[in-house]
Amino acid sequence: MQFVYHAGAGESILKVDTREYEHIFKVRRISVGEKLHWRNLEDAFIYEYEISQIGKKEALLELISKKELPLLPSKVLHVGWSVVDPKIIEKTLPMLNELGVSKISFVYAEFSQKNHKLDMERIKRILINSSQQCGRSRLIQIEVLPNVQSYMQQYPKSYILDFSQTKLNATSDVSSILIGPEGGFSEKERNLLQNQPIVGLTCNTILRSETAVVAAASKILA
Repeated sequence: MQFVYHAGAGESILKVDTREYEHIFKVRRISVGEKLHWRNLEDAFIYEYEISQIGKKEALLELISKKELPLLPSKVLHVGWSVVDPKIIEKTLPMLNELGVSKISFVYAEFSQKNHKLDMERIKRILINSSQQCGRSRLIQIEVLPNVQSYMQQYPKSYILDFSQTKLNATSDVSSILIGPEGGFSEKERNLLQNQPIVGLTCNTILRSETAVVAAASKILA
């Protein structure tokens, strides 16, 4: 763990619920006088706190130093990802977070199952846990859009990942890319996207949606 997350990190006195941070106080057995690094995942600072008091329900920590230490990707990448099974999305998110994706727009494409509802609080927890492990200093921005048309209205210069003779590579100047759902884009959506820059991957196999999104992000960012 590179740091511990708390929304109030930066305050002179930090009050934390010992039940919420059970791993620190009961598993790692951190004691009074020891120091820990914390982030709020909103600014670029990492805050060093000393534990001054540990009670049964709450611990008090005193801020002793702070350092501006951004850990962000060298490239900015926005991913449009057509909604698939939320369990698949949740399993894939830590990989996209580690790779350095800046923003994800979840899009309900025509072939997305409309009964798939995303638990935004759970998604945030997954991204926080991932960031604590990989050291990332800001969370991925998340939004949900009702259809591909809405996506294109907001991101008219977005690339499209689909079957194409033009291959996506590490030197491609791509800052926004849309990945389709299982089954690909509908005919109506393909007509809507026909004038967009369309790129493909070099492999010839049919990829699952989560494989495609990780492969595309890796090509652009890694």
